[in-house]
Amino acid sequence: MKDYQSLLEEIYAQLKSSVGLGQVADYIPALAAVSPDKFAIAIETVDGQQFQVGDAQERFSIQSISKVFNLTLGMKLSGDTLWQRVGVEPSGNPFNSLIQLELNKGIPRNPFINAGALVIIDSLLDSLEQPNKEMLNFVRKLRCQDVFYDDLVAASERETAFTNLALANYMKGQNNLRHAVQDVLEVYCYQCAINMSCAGLARSFLYLANGGVVPASGEVMVASNQAKRINALMMTSGFYDEAGEFAYRVGLPGKSGVGGGIVAVVPGELSIAVWSPELNDHGNSVRGIMALEEFTSLTGRSVF
Repeated sequence: MKDYQSLLEEIYAQLKSSVGLGQVADYIPALAAVSPDKFAIAIETVDGQQFQVGDAQERFSIQSISKVFNLTLGMKLSGDTLWQRVGVEPSGNPFNSLIQLELNKGIPRNPFINAGALVIIDSLLDSLEQPNKEMLNFVRKLRCQDVFYDDLVAASERETAFTNLALANYMKGQNNLRHAVQDVLEVYCYQCAINMSCAGLARSFLYLANGGVVPASGEVMVASNQAKRINALMMTSGFYDEAGEFAYRVGLPGKSGVGGGIVAVVPGELSIAVWSPELNDHGNSVRGIMALEEFTSLTGRSVF
């Protein structure tokens, strides 16, 4: 097998000019200004090796990738009681589907679609007095200090949150939100506005490659069986209505965000993050998926 640095450089060179195949998210004004040329890949191994190429040190808005952090803390604080309020099935529909939520009487299909993430935020408000501060501190415990909120992105999220407001109000009407809708949405918008670098994102997901334990510190973030379930949910639901396609092409548990980031895990070995802002029709990074497909094809590092 080639060493990872040479491999990343090969993939980067192969895909660097693959621009114009998608479109930068423009429904959130703060994201529309990001250059479509940005491209980065970073790997962090459980034994502490780091490999990166491109804009891997530049922070960007991780958007829905933060839902994995929220779910992790929610499982840590609430355990299996979470699953009384949100399901574990793939949605097969867009991430902000209202129709599916109505059909399921206010119970979201999984924690990675918007409705499910709102329920997870609502559960966190049961335990956290300063949720935004405490969530940021939680991410920093994953050995990523270079992580911040982008107030401009958070404001854009709030100003364009019409569908999320509809989802939250419907679930409130179905008694599946305990806290005020505006309080839940405020925290949700800030979680989507977390800024991290590609290198930091790869480092922060190592606990899911290591049975719930942060390798560098030995701190247990979740039990090993909970880490297994988070990885399973990422495999089946981490890419909205393109989860099956990602599993078919890449074959790793992972999570995407409309900021163009994707992070994926090779259990027992490493995590890999990519950033390329141009998205396909499902809201996933076009070049990011191409890069990860090349990575698993060239290395054989797939769960299948």
